[in-house]
Amino acid sequence: MVNQEVKDIDIGFNHEDFAALLDKYDYHFNPGDTVSGTVFSIEPRGALIDIGAKTAAYLPIQEMSINRVDDPEEVLRPDEIREFFILTDENEDGQLTLSIRRIEYMRAWERVRQLQKEDATVRSGVFATNRGGALVRIEGLRGFIPGSHISTRKPKEDLVGEDLPLKFLEVDEERNRLVLSHRRALVERKMNGLQVGEVVLGTVRGLKPYGAFIDIGGVSGLLHISEISHDHIDTPHSVFNVNDDIKVMIIDLDAERGRISLSTKQLEPEPGDMVKNPDLVYEKAEEMAAKYREQQLQKQAGEQAALEDEDEGEVSVEAFEDEVVLAID
Repeated sequence: MVNQEVKDIDIGFNHEDFAALLDKYDYHFNPGDTVSGTVFSIEPRGALIDIGAKTAAYLPIQEMSINRVDDPEEVLRPDEIREFFILTDENEDGQLTLSIRRIEYMRAWERVRQLQKEDATVRSGVFATNRGGALVRIEGLRGFIPGSHISTRKPKEDLVGEDLPLKFLEVDEERNRLVLSHRRALVERKMNGLQVGEVVLGTVRGLKPYGAFIDIGGVSGLLHISEISHDHIDTPHSVFNVNDDIKVMIIDLDAERGRISLSTKQLEPEPGDMVKNPDLVYEKAEEMAAKYREQQLQKQAGEQAALEDEDEGEVSVEAFEDEVVLAID
C-alpha cells in the first residue's frame, strides 16, 4: 500500500478573512434611515422585509400606514419593493423594526406646510367633537377646529360626518399642532362678493359687552360697540336684541384673520340716531354709505397727492444739491 502524504493547500483565504469580508460589505443600518426593501412574508400582525441586513426586518401592523390598518394586505403585496423608515435598532435577535407610517407622517407635514404657504382652502369630514371644538383629518394628520372657528348654527355633535371647507391657522410639526378654521374659509368665500362701504342686511346673533355679532349671509361680522353710534353706549343690549334684523355697513375686510368689521355709526344721518331713531338710520343707510365712500375716495386722493408732493420735494432737494456741486466744481 502506498502511503501518500496529505499536505495543506494554501489558498490565501482563511475563515478569518471570510468573516472580515462579510463585515466589510455588511451594511450598517441606523434608526432614522430610510431604506429600500422587499416584502417577502406577510403575517397577520406584521410583515418581514428584506432590506439587505443579515436578518429580515420586521414591520408591525401599527406602523404600516398613517391611517388605521386592520389587515396588512390592505397596504402590502408580496414581493413589493418600497421605502421603509428604520424605527428602532436591532433587538437581541439582530432584527430591525421598520415603519411606513413615519414616512407618510413626514410627507404629510410637508404637504400641509405647503398648503398653508399657498393659503389653500381644504375640505375634510368631521370624525369627532369635544368640548373645545371638532376633529378632522388632513393628509392623514389629525387636525383641530376650535369652537370659535366653527361657523354654523348646528350643535357641534351634529357636525360628525359633515364635510367642511377649512383654512389653516397653525401648522407646527414639532408640537404636533394642526389647527384649522371653518369660519375663516367661509368668510374668505363670502368676502369675494363683499366690498368696504357696502350696506348689507344682517341678523343679530349674539351680544357681548364689546359689541354685537351680526350674521350676514351665513358668516359672522363684528359690530364693535364703538361703531354702533356717535353717542356713548354703555352696552349693545341697550340698542339691539338677539334676532333683530338690521342694516350695517362693511368698514373692513380682513381675509387673513377671517374678520368682517361692521358699522352703523357711519350710517347715522345725525349723531345718536341709532339710539334715538334706528329706523331712520336704516332708511337712509344707502345714502349715508354713498357719502362715506365719497369721503374715503377723497381721503385716499389727498393721501396720494401728499405722497407725490413728498416725492417731488425729494427730487427738488437732490437737483439743488447737484447744482451746488456743479457750481463748486
